[in-house]
Amino acid sequence: MSQHGFGIIGCGMIAEFHTRAINEIEGARVVAAFSRSESNGAKVAALAGGDCTIYDDLDQMLARPDIDVVCICTPSGAHLDPAVKAARAGKHVVVEKPLEITLPRCDAIIRACEEEGVRLCTIFPSRFTPANIALKQAIEDARFGRLTLGDTHVKWWRTQEYYDSGGWRGTWELDGGGALMNQAIHNVDLLYWLMGDVDSVQALTATLVHDRIEVEDTAVAALRFKNGALGIIEAATSAYPGLLKRTEIHGEFGSARVEQDDVTLWSFATEAPGDDLILEALSGATGFTAGASDPRGINHAGHRDQLADFLKAIDTGGIPRVDGREGRKSVEIIRAIYRSAKTGQAVRLPLNDA
Repeated sequence: MSQHGFGIIGCGMIAEFHTRAINEIEGARVVAAFSRSESNGAKVAALAGGDCTIYDDLDQMLARPDIDVVCICTPSGAHLDPAVKAARAGKHVVVEKPLEITLPRCDAIIRACEEEGVRLCTIFPSRFTPANIALKQAIEDARFGRLTLGDTHVKWWRTQEYYDSGGWRGTWELDGGGALMNQAIHNVDLLYWLMGDVDSVQALTATLVHDRIEVEDTAVAALRFKNGALGIIEAATSAYPGLLKRTEIHGEFGSARVEQDDVTLWSFATEAPGDDLILEALSGATGFTAGASDPRGINHAGHRDQLADFLKAIDTGGIPRVDGREGRKSVEIIRAIYRSAKTGQAVRLPLNDA
């Protein structure tokens, strides 16, 4: 693998996960970061080790020739401007989920990267866990037969202090939504990746527990996929004490369940070699709440594997497994859910103006 210098824009909590992930990739290192907070910048520099320079001038950082990849780790509704700036500076662009909070803003990032000939990816590390990879392969191998149901459940807990700790949290302008757009978007992406494109949604959202936020802390949506299957999305930051996230896939010949990163159900009408090994190797491995009640309680291994995939795409001229257009899909589904909840009507996809 070639040598790659990373710059990080925004040095909040998620930047620390990016930095730890990059540290574990051979040939990659964080050489610079941009932060408006001196203390946050110092944390990232300490994690990066070596010679990591912290900038308060973004243009100055982007002018560095030893930076070829930039990670956008700003609040969700502030991804557009730095991502476009990085692309215009000729840097490959990694955007922490969501790609942006509206489809026009997502499209502006995608367009800028295409115009400048740089690679773009959106961070969705759940696609890179062994359990979900096994589930995807089983679908591609037609082991479920016709898919009938696809459900995902993210019943998490966030304290009032969590929302109060950052002025952007819980706002439409910078968070872009609540339990769906911030927390459950990983599983929304995962469900689309497994089940295929969504045809329509019918949804309800509510703010039931938290004060001083503009967005939902509880949401449910019924989905019809373009292949005819039905599905459910449940998302909450109002479910104390916070449960492990769960995805279930069902079909005429089989059912499977992944709870957090563990396979807890793997049952098919026709057994295949390796089924026992999948259950043995991919069950009972999580052992932690993985963000269910603590935003820091996640593992950076998925970030590491996704960033390694991105660097491979850069080196080989290939396409990253989660490019900008793939990252856009979950935003489209969530925006359709919000529109349905607001209007009380079913909403068809695709959307173009949300």
